[in-house]
Amino acid sequence: MAKVTKLIKVSRGCLGDEESAEVAEAFAYGYFGHAAKVEEFERRLADYLGAKHVVATNTGTSALHLALDALGIGEGDDVIVPSLTFVASFQAIRATGATPIPCDVYPDTLLMDLDDAEARITPRTRVLMPVHYVGAPCNLQGLGALAARYGLKLVEDAAHAFGSSYQGRRIGSFGDATCFSFDSIKNITCGEGGAVACGDAALAELMRRKRVLGIDRRPPASPSERPSGMTFEVATTGFRYHMSNINAAIGLAQLRKANAFIARRREICRQYDRAFLGVTGLVPLQVNYDETAPHIYVIRVKDGRRDALMQYLREEGIETGINYVPNHLHPLFRHAGRPLPETERAFGEILTLPLHVGLTPSDVEEIIDRVVAFMRQG
Repeated sequence: MAKVTKLIKVSRGCLGDEESAEVAEAFAYGYFGHAAKVEEFERRLADYLGAKHVVATNTGTSALHLALDALGIGEGDDVIVPSLTFVASFQAIRATGATPIPCDVYPDTLLMDLDDAEARITPRTRVLMPVHYVGAPCNLQGLGALAARYGLKLVEDAAHAFGSSYQGRRIGSFGDATCFSFDSIKNITCGEGGAVACGDAALAELMRRKRVLGIDRRPPASPSERPSGMTFEVATTGFRYHMSNINAAIGLAQLRKANAFIARRREICRQYDRAFLGVTGLVPLQVNYDETAPHIYVIRVKDGRRDALMQYLREEGIETGINYVPNHLHPLFRHAGRPLPETERAFGEILTLPLHVGLTPSDVEEIIDRVVAFMRQG
């Protein structure tokens, strides 16, 4: 076997001089916690998303937990969520004391199956948590109607979907809360970070307090309102979830590049789709790239050949992945309820191919050539 001299990464971020310049300003400011660049990042995110309110956090997982906690979700409550998602979705639910209830996905998109989700609703159910898998928008009209019919909250896991749209509006302008991730490999990165977008001013204000340990720093209405010497008060539970000024600085520079990044990601995905359509044993997901700002590119590999293709590509210097191990198969979340046949079938077939703006045209051609060659060798 030939030695691999170059590895084409499956995912990576892309930082440059613009991010360095923003971070230099944050360094010069001298305070690196929650400061002016965080608030500017929130404003610019809200403008970009068409959201009324945005609350920045230190991670996407924190964003999910913060939103659920602020909505009052806790012990005795159930949250219905696709099993085919990163474990962060399930851990955030568990962190509130609530129980994640895994549901199945549609085979052609791997998005939440609304009929299956409805069949799992019980008197304990409080939240529907759709996951915009690969960045493709779920059926938010159907989800909104389902949530309204049963009096449920709609909390979107949009970790993959920054920049995606549904019916002409960006993800982040729907539902009770929409949670984003800006970790190092997402559509834009803060190095590490997240955010919650919502339309309710009171909910946003509560999340702002909760992300800094429940601290309320607003000045008193009168000298007698607080005892002498008090600089803040705490009236709610809270966490250490605020975003740093340095991370926000990176995000500000990345946000200016977002549209260019998304355009390149779409171009690569469309090139993959054109190349793989009609290749026996390969089934691209049904994704509308006019709406989708893709985070990952996932293809289904039939006839039990997925693992062999992964190994072959690795030997050829092409990194791949599996997104994800279904959560109901992890020991912590094992589930004895209704089966999830489409999720388990997909788990044996899905393969994530490289997708990031650092891919060169020759990288993309090489990936396509290697995948097609393997599948056609019989």
